[in-house]
Amino acid sequence: MLRIGLLGCGRIGQVHARSIKALDGARVVAVADAVPAAAQALAKTRGAEVRDVDAILSASDIDAVIIGTPTDSHFEQIMGAAKHGKAIFCEKPIDMSVDNIRACMKAVSAAGVPFMTGFNRRFDPNFESLRARIRAGDIGAVELVTITSRDPSPPPVSYIERSGGLFRDMMIHDFDMARFLMGEEFIRLHAVGSALVDPAIGAAGDVDTAAVILTTASGRICQVSNSRRASYGYDQRIEVHGAHGMLRAENQLQSTVEIATDAGFRRDPAQHFFLERYEAAYLAEMRAFITAATGGASADPGIVDGFRAQIMADAATASRESGQPVDLPAG
Repeated sequence: MLRIGLLGCGRIGQVHARSIKALDGARVVAVADAVPAAAQALAKTRGAEVRDVDAILSASDIDAVIIGTPTDSHFEQIMGAAKHGKAIFCEKPIDMSVDNIRACMKAVSAAGVPFMTGFNRRFDPNFESLRARIRAGDIGAVELVTITSRDPSPPPVSYIERSGGLFRDMMIHDFDMARFLMGEEFIRLHAVGSALVDPAIGAAGDVDTAAVILTTASGRICQVSNSRRASYGYDQRIEVHGAHGMLRAENQLQSTVEIATDAGFRRDPAQHFFLERYEAAYLAEMRAFITAATGGASADPGIVDGFRAQIMADAATASRESGQPVDLPAG
């Protein structure tokens, strides 16, 4: 039985706690949160104790930690968990500083502990199937990947101000998915962005509408588009074009029911947001972490995947600000 300490009892912490409850082989022993009421509420539903972060990191009755706290607290928590030999699951981004992530990589490697980065979309059944078919050669050599990601509505400006910006907060998932599908590292990107949804986002120094073109050394291309607004629901689509055909993963709708009348055919909107759309992915992701933490497999996506995605997010931010393409470093 893997004994888990949960750091952060907000929305994502609650998601992971539900997943653990639904899985065999693990339980939440203790939780911590900056808001005591949030910690108490989640602890009550899981039969766990409320402790402070340092107590969880050093506890002898905890084998692994899940870090779902604000990004600016990740570094110290990762370093503390590695010091005490805990397996680590950390939500993205690992840190806003690639230098800090490098330090975390060294600490994790020295401690020899499993580390998984929370790129849950890799575990979506549809995206997993799409990647498996790419690897099986169903469409031949990949030539063009198109990733569309649009939220139903923008977050509060107070969130935007500490998020690191759209490329680091939102598109970082798509950068990881691009690497996951392409199977070849990208060497250059060009990003553009505007504040078209909410002028207050622009006033905060960020964008709410953006596109990025990524290229590999062999010339293969990925195009990513993001928006903080989609009136029809959470828009999550991927298309992969290859030498012998195309693979496509469509949106998940609120139901599969379609109505036909003299006005035409009509279906339900897309599922509202990420909690609904990626429910199965979150469960599969936590199952994979439990397996890795108990020695059954390597942790994947690992800390290097979080590092590479952060490099891409930083480069996209710089490209958007300069208006010029940016070469991606090899490491």
